[in-house]
Amino acid sequence: MGAPSVSTSDQKATRDGYGDALHELGAERKDIVVLDADLSGSTKTNKFAKSYPDRFFNVGVAEQNLVGHAAGLALAGYVPFASSFAMFLSGRAWEVVRNSVVYPFLNVKLVASHGGVTVGEDGASHQCIEDFATMRVIPEMVVICPSDYNETKQIIKTIAEYKGPVYVRVGRPNVPVIQRENYKFEIGKAEVMQEGKDVLIIANGVLVNEAMIAVKELESRQMHATLLNMATIKPIDKEAILKYAKLCGCVVTCEEHNVVGGLGSAVSEFLSEEYPVRVLKLGMKDTFGKSGTWSGLLDYFGLRAKNIVELAEKAIRLK
Repeated sequence: MGAPSVSTSDQKATRDGYGDALHELGAERKDIVVLDADLSGSTKTNKFAKSYPDRFFNVGVAEQNLVGHAAGLALAGYVPFASSFAMFLSGRAWEVVRNSVVYPFLNVKLVASHGGVTVGEDGASHQCIEDFATMRVIPEMVVICPSDYNETKQIIKTIAEYKGPVYVRVGRPNVPVIQRENYKFEIGKAEVMQEGKDVLIIANGVLVNEAMIAVKELESRQMHATLLNMATIKPIDKEAILKYAKLCGCVVTCEEHNVVGGLGSAVSEFLSEEYPVRVLKLGMKDTFGKSGTWSGLLDYFGLRAKNIVELAEKAIRLK
């Protein structure tokens, strides 16, 4: 594992990691093309658009067309990255994603910004908390949610090499950059951030930083957790889950998503067949979001380190 991963004072949005990685890929590869639905300032594809205007396509407010155009470019041999808000890309365009991209297994990369309640003041209509579920239910779809800016850059460059459809959710707010030693993202592989024998904590996205804080608090209470950053929700890292579920005997999952259908559901589905243990889920409790600051909404909905600590203590008690 090397040195422990730590959160730093540096804060950057994962959507900025996407934009910066795209810009770098544009210089390296002429087959990379980018499509946006009139939101390039928000999705951060505008940097690519400015440098490579002949490979950038703004289709306007027409997300279904966005995905259809991306499919056509993939058939022509390009590697298209198509972006919009998570609510539109995984919701409004879902049928086109299923039938025009994933069913024919085209090499399209769907990168959705503004996922989860950390969209903030835009409110429940734009706070997509269902996208892990709707995307992972499509056969053969890869679903990813990075934890910070640096991991996002690695993910974007990795999926550019992968042949097949991928959905990546990135976020709006600036979140702590995590200092890692020799971390290399791999599709379908969890990052082991800490090892302990009392409880297995599995997190992704913005909840990884909260889980790191929780692990330190648990240590101060003489409870030792294994922490997995499960950036890839599908295909999920069954080997890591099974190994540490057996070691710890209980599991807590943490996600900025509905507890129905997301990371917690994926973990439960696997363990119920392979090694039944108690799985407690931290996430949106089957309720819509609200308008407010992103930080305030994490407090309001109980998506903080203290809530992870409470669930971990409960899971340990119930073993």
